[in-house]
Amino acid sequence: MSTRIPALWQPPVLFAHRGAKAHAPENTIEAFDLAVRLGATGLETDAWLTRDGQVVLDHDGWQRRFPRRWIADVERDRLNAHIPTLVELYAAVGTAHPISVDLKNPDTFGPIVAIAREHEALDRLWICHPELSLLQEWRDRAPDARLVNSTALERLERGPERRAAELAAARIDAVNLRQNQWSGGLTTLFHRFDVLCFGWDAQHERQLASLIDMGIDAVYSDYSDRMAAVASEYAD
Repeated sequence: MSTRIPALWQPPVLFAHRGAKAHAPENTIEAFDLAVRLGATGLETDAWLTRDGQVVLDHDGWQRRFPRRWIADVERDRLNAHIPTLVELYAAVGTAHPISVDLKNPDTFGPIVAIAREHEALDRLWICHPELSLLQEWRDRAPDARLVNSTALERLERGPERRAAELAAARIDAVNLRQNQWSGGLTTLFHRFDVLCFGWDAQHERQLASLIDMGIDAVYSDYSDRMAAVASEYAD
């Protein structure tokens, strides 16, 4: 099956949201390993910096063991056992798969880039953030990093075409919108500026098929098996 609108990337990257979240505890080595086995071609997570400077993977940044504390205030060896480091993720699944990371604490940027460089995987690490000004700062600090503007249409006060031009001028690689905000016209618009289009929260087959059909470059889902099944229908 061919897509209605060609993507800049074919085939699209299939990012497993927090690993195979629908089938295993999220953001664990078990979930990431299972996602790959189910057919995900990329992994998604959130990264935080511990008190002793380790990059760890967790969604909301809280140490759930009593008393509840921010991960930033806790040493790595005092965290819950299920929370992995980025280094441990690379050791478990290798460095071949793209990894999309939400950075909610900007202090994590330098250490995570250093780890990816050390593993020769920086070109496969996609760093996501909603603030364009911060992404521009990061671009200056790491010209070879992959950067993604995670946003929403209602936040684009001057419209999507202006944002596409701003991303292109700042050399930001991609824009990430919720799946229901994408249209074929919008992917075509961003592609005209050579900005990749990522769609998140695509949980159902019809949503995944619609995104791929309109030329999306990467999708995010809790269901790695569904992503793989739908993508196989569009494979050459």
